[in-house]
Amino acid sequence: MSFMSEFRDFAMRGNVVDLAVGVVIGGAFGKIVGALVDKVLMPPLGLAMGGIDFADKKWVIQQAVMDADKVVTPEVAVGYGAFINALIQFLIVAWALFLVIKAMNRLKKKEEAAPAAPPPTPEDVALLREIRDLLKK
Repeated sequence: MSFMSEFRDFAMRGNVVDLAVGVVIGGAFGKIVGALVDKVLMPPLGLAMGGIDFADKKWVIQQAVMDADKVVTPEVAVGYGAFINALIQFLIVAWALFLVIKAMNRLKKKEEAAPAAPPPTPEDVALLREIRDLLKK
């Protein structure tokens, strides 16, 4: 088996394609959640806390040193507001994944709970049973 045909077989396997679809959908979902947190949830939360914009919140360790309009030494700061936004985004994504997995598990249990119909009796077995019943009579 050549290297290229082996790679093609690997790449076209169902799991790899499913993973690729999951990554693309996950990336799009991450952007949606990011917009939800940054543009919908955080502004009212910041307003409720006195007009604070969390994205700009930081703890300045060292101020920037300026010489006229030129930055000599940049500011050193810990951006905890961005961390809070990322934490909220993570919690929303984790909650959404929890709900999706819970729904999938519920559907899987329903499939397992439904008993499978017994397979039809083969024709030769049915004929042998008829013969047996006739012989008993």
